[in-house]
Amino acid sequence: MRPSSSRHSFGHPPAKAWVDPASLPDYGDVSMVGGNAPDYVKQLNQNTFFSYGVGDEDCFGHNVGKAVRFVDVSIDRRLERQGRQEATTVAEVIVSKNMLNGAGMLHGGCVAYLIDKYVYSAPLDSTNAFTSFHSCCSTPLVVLGLLQSVNGVGVTQSMNIMFHAPAKIGTPLSVISTSISLGGRVMSSRCEIIAKDSGRIVASAFLNKMQPGTSKL
Repeated sequence: MRPSSSRHSFGHPPAKAWVDPASLPDYGDVSMVGGNAPDYVKQLNQNTFFSYGVGDEDCFGHNVGKAVRFVDVSIDRRLERQGRQEATTVAEVIVSKNMLNGAGMLHGGCVAYLIDKYVYSAPLDSTNAFTSFHSCCSTPLVVLGLLQSVNGVGVTQSMNIMFHAPAKIGTPLSVISTSISLGGRVMSSRCEIIAKDSGRIVASAFLNKMQPGTSKL
């Protein structure tokens, strides 16, 4: 468990229309998560994913989301981009029966869920209701934001998915997500879902997000 001083809060009051990862409860143990990102970043990334990408047992796709495990969270500096930071997360999940379509293959809707999930939040005063999307493809933006003191949770503007190959039950999948850009208002990332045993790409995606405003949307 990291010391409380390692929580990096963005300092926004609860009424603000975005999610502060430091305000969320801890989920799981990140001691076995690889990569060169600091432990507090790994923990806050995991907290955000399980709070908003999985939710409780009554949420859509809960059984799928809770089976996802992060195995690597890393930061790199791209020489071709003048040393700008790039974040990559790697998550793993095994295709189970509740992830299949009628043909016995990984459902396209489940693929979309793994890439990005829709969340609606309505505070008691209803003045700052907002929609948020957070699953695997969003996680590198959260990671990069934590390192740059920018909120990388955001809300999704668009998601473009390409389906490359089917995956049957029992197939172990790697979900590799990488940040593309992180601005003060707009951010983007990309994702590949790969069958670990064969190396075959099951699906790929691009995700565009933005920071929500602080007034009612």
